[in-house]
Amino acid sequence: STSGLLLLSPLFIAVAAAVRLSSSGPIFFRQTRVGLGGKAFKIMKFRSMVDDAEARRDDLVPKSLYTDARLFKVKDDPRVTPLGAFLRRTSLDELPQLWNVFRGEMSLVGPRPPLPCEVDLYEDHHYTRFDVKPGITGPWQVSGRNSITDFEEVIRLETGYIRGWTIWKDLGILLKTVPVVLGMRGAH
Repeated sequence: STSGLLLLSPLFIAVAAAVRLSSSGPIFFRQTRVGLGGKAFKIMKFRSMVDDAEARRDDLVPKSLYTDARLFKVKDDPRVTPLGAFLRRTSLDELPQLWNVFRGEMSLVGPRPPLPCEVDLYEDHHYTRFDVKPGITGPWQVSGRNSITDFEEVIRLETGYIRGWTIWKDLGILLKTVPVVLGMRGAH
């Protein structure tokens, strides 16, 4: 993560400036997520939405791509800024999570860290995701991203990853992430 933060620092500066100039609000978006052992932490992203996006979330729940309340994503979300749409399609908004990796809260590869309100709805077998650190990328992202809309399928992918973990599997997921991100497949 240190190497990534240093190597990508010019890109961080450019994206930060673009976010600051394109809309009012902070450069970074911080949100409480649940990670290893069920411990809460603040995830960092470049802000891709209007400043009051969290306050407007409940109004959009009926428009979620997912019928399961444990997942939430709205296609053509009206809270997303024009620059934010580009950052999300290219996954550039995710780069500040390298800071979460540096702090030991996340890993490069692992399950995605959910919101506490989503975890409140979990059943016992869903807690397997907290047996490892959450990742910037993982099996869900390289297997279809937002096109996988069944929460149980997400859990199946992540549980299979956790139970069969090897360093080679992580390297494979990292390699698969590159064409997924470059092809902007499944990104909203």
